[in-house]
Amino acid sequence: MRIAARPGPWKRGRVLAALALLLGLLMMLHAQITDGWGLGSLVETFLPWFGLFVPVLLAGSLWRRSACALVALLLPVTVWLSLFGGLLGDKSQSGGDLTVVSHNVGAENPDPAGTARDLAASGADVLALEEITDQARSTYENELAKAYPHHIVRGTVGLWSKLPLSDIKTVDVGMLGMVGRLAEHLSAEEKKATPRALRATVATDRGPLAVYVAHLGSVRVNPRGGFTTGQRDDGARALGKALAAEHSERVVLLGDLNGTTDDRAFAGLTAQLHSAQDTAGDGFGFSWPAKFPVARIDQILVRGVDPVGSWVLPATGSDHLPVAAGIGW
Repeated sequence: MRIAARPGPWKRGRVLAALALLLGLLMMLHAQITDGWGLGSLVETFLPWFGLFVPVLLAGSLWRRSACALVALLLPVTVWLSLFGGLLGDKSQSGGDLTVVSHNVGAENPDPAGTARDLAASGADVLALEEITDQARSTYENELAKAYPHHIVRGTVGLWSKLPLSDIKTVDVGMLGMVGRLAEHLSAEEKKATPRALRATVATDRGPLAVYVAHLGSVRVNPRGGFTTGQRDDGARALGKALAAEHSERVVLLGDLNGTTDDRAFAGLTAQLHSAQDTAGDGFGFSWPAKFPVARIDQILVRGVDPVGSWVLPATGSDHLPVAAGIGW
């Protein structure tokens, strides 16, 4: 009776090898994925998490003792490291002239006063808030007044500063109507005319700094429409045009962009500014949701200044975590 010979290590695990190659190609060619139904944006939003498939495939390859699968895994490992390896180390430096913080305080925040106190305790020189409701606005203004003598609120976004503000204007980011939970707190008239972005000049002892605060449209996932990003993408394009027309050499953009900088929707922004987290952060700096962050959708982007550190602050009553950065001239 003849016993069939067991396939050699180069013939075992071909399915695992194929899956490893597909994973590597998916990450390498993510920009080529169609954005129909928002698929491309969805993949790019959670792109770092695709690396979790590598240890799964590695375990399967070792169990199968498959040489071809192990070799195929080199592709996704190499691609992932080329995309995100630079985020694994701590790139922060000492020094810095100014600390900026951005926080989506949450329309349903049960403790806006506590959130304001926590943010003031961060020591930020410039503080941007998004998703401010009419009901909570006076609370933030009162609690932050002592630490921040200068402030401006436009619609649902606001800027508080220890330094004087000037050249303040509303920025039309392509949609003035509110969406999602925040809309429940606004009247029909307010929904039609509520700004979601502003621009101001901060007078620092090193010269003027143009600061933008923005809250782009929400994205939705539903069975029929897929990953719907139309309002957010329109806002990103409008914001990109406003920044392209900005004459100041030094610019900081603070806000909840409802997307990561890997998302193709922000190509117009990332072509002009760079992320403080990518340049001077420690890790990925995920900011949402607060209880178990899986994506950094709250951004600090800069032009003409150098980030020296970028970090995430402790949770407040919001469903977002505050993000902070130190910048230098």
